Amino acid sequence: MRETRRSVRARVVAHTCDHCAPLAYELCASGGLLFVRRTDRTANTPEVREAERLPDPQARRLWMDLLLGKAR
Repeated sequence: MRETRRSVRARVVAHTCDHCAPLAYELCASGGLLFVRRTDRTANTPEVREAERLPDPQARRLWMDLLLGKAR
């Protein structure tokens, strides 16, 4: 999904290194739910996309799948 800005604030819970690759991922918390934010810096303008907001256990499973290369 494209960034929705539906949350006024989001707290970054975990993140990948944004200096190692042009793609960076953040596990964010907002309003009691978690979501993954992806920032792609390969083009001139960074493109931000966000996964749907999920309850903690589901979002952390998605985060681990992403880190292990299993997410689709």
